[in-house]
Amino acid sequence: MSVPVDPGSRRFSDQDYRDILAFRDRLRRFVAWSEEQAKAAGLTPSQHQLLLAVRGHPAPDPPTIGELAEHLQLRHHSVVGLVDRAESAGLVRRSPDPSDRRVVRVVLEPAGSEALEELTALHFAELAVLAEASEAFRPLRETRR
Repeated sequence: MSVPVDPGSRRFSDQDYRDILAFRDRLRRFVAWSEEQAKAAGLTPSQHQLLLAVRGHPAPDPPTIGELAEHLQLRHHSVVGLVDRAESAGLVRRSPDPSDRRVVRVVLEPAGSEALEELTALHFAELAVLAEASEAFRPLRETRR
């Protein structure tokens, strides 16, 4: 979410730019770290994101390919291929929707759940570090509203 700023009404300090750079650096390091953790667990980073999107889907029903495409910000056909490969690896399976057989939902298989559980434990610890770093931006959020 961006904060609306009139381009002519605010000049940013050198420290503002350093703070944003430092935060973006931390985010990039987190993403790189996360990708390495996925690989160490025997998953591709995309498979890890898929498993997270399936498990973390907010609706009561498992997600459809289209809903996963939205979560992952990928095109529908790219998610179809990702699900195909994850299904072949025993991480997920397609399941027809009981109320509308035309709809296919994606559910985790036990191997996918186990891998995701291990990665999530690691990620929670690392996110605590990132959250602490983001606290530096609290005064900025309050003064720039």
